[in-house]
Amino acid sequence: MARKVFLGIRIDPGLKVMLEEIGEAETRSVSQICELILKKGVDAYQKETPKYFKRATSQHKNQTNE
Repeated sequence: MARKVFLGIRIDPGLKVMLEEIGEAETRSVSQICELILKKGVDAYQKETPKYFKRATSQHKNQTNE
């Protein structure tokens, strides 16, 4: 298996708490949870391009405006 690389990102503190809670519930690290979620998101994006990204960004805008 190829070596893994580091990816540092800044996220909302509330999102970090939710990721930690998911990790705890699944007995996995936050890194493992993030990698899984990112992989699923990339897979969905590749299948639905460009619809996926447009839908995801419009949903995000709607949530932040509420």
